[in-house]
Amino acid sequence: MTGSRNFERTPGLVQLARRQHAVVTRAQLAGVGISARHVASQLAARRWRAATSDVVVLHTGPLPREAELWVAVLDAEPPVALGSWTGLAKHGLRGWDREGTHIVVPRGAKTRRLPGVVVHESRRPAPEDIVRVDRLPVHTVQRCAVDAAAWQESPRTAVGLLAAVVQQRKASPEQLWDQLERVGQVRFRDLMRRSVADIRGGSDALSEIDFVGLCRRNGLPEPKRQEHRIDARGRHRFLDAEWILDDGRRLVVEIDGIGHMDASRWYDDLLRDAELDNGDGSIHLRLPASAARTEPERVLAILTRHLRSP
Repeated sequence: MTGSRNFERTPGLVQLARRQHAVVTRAQLAGVGISARHVASQLAARRWRAATSDVVVLHTGPLPREAELWVAVLDAEPPVALGSWTGLAKHGLRGWDREGTHIVVPRGAKTRRLPGVVVHESRRPAPEDIVRVDRLPVHTVQRCAVDAAAWQESPRTAVGLLAAVVQQRKASPEQLWDQLERVGQVRFRDLMRRSVADIRGGSDALSEIDFVGLCRRNGLPEPKRQEHRIDARGRHRFLDAEWILDDGRRLVVEIDGIGHMDASRWYDDLLRDAELDNGDGSIHLRLPASAARTEPERVLAILTRHLRSP
């Protein structure tokens, strides 16, 4: 904590600074016995610096990301929480990073528009939705996910985000469903409910939701999803989609995302198919993840030929 050596013996100051990455409010400083005059002298000597009129950084070096988050939440009128994309990042969601620091405050709360901070005002502050992650106030994963999805322009982004949250095991479909029951009327709510129902039924990604939707819209029977199988080597496998045909054979469809184009993944996938084949004449198809969206007629024709063949 550069520049704070005069106060290292002040009870509680070092602990407070460590908890909050050297970002504190003037009220917190007063609470551990540091007067406004002492704060002013440290600022004047450029040992500390004022991040805002109420928030002080106990050094003059660069602010790491965690310190930036503390500035955002400490400067806002409570109750405040990191939410939306920032909250999801704090909970460890990968692949969905967005710029800015997103905070959620009650409607009408006093806030300053700090550079890089996106303030969302909410009519439902719901303190029960706030948890502590690295001591920071953060909305629960399900609250972050539903808020972020509802605040997007694209319905596909909304659905894809919910699928990613479940796929990465950050929240369960039941938790998302309960949050949607509480949220009231927000953008894409009905679509999100249908998508969570698909996820709860076994779809593990947006591509699988598209695939099931294609079947449903065209009167084809819905497949079983994420069916558990034991391969020839005794390992546990999960199939994207499976039908039992009238003659007792199985039609298995695997939906391959871009990751399956990697040479090592392709190699493993081919061996996986061979190990799952039990010689009963079942049909195994591999379809690209985007096909149900970009070429639905071709996918529909393929499925219809197998599902409706005599």
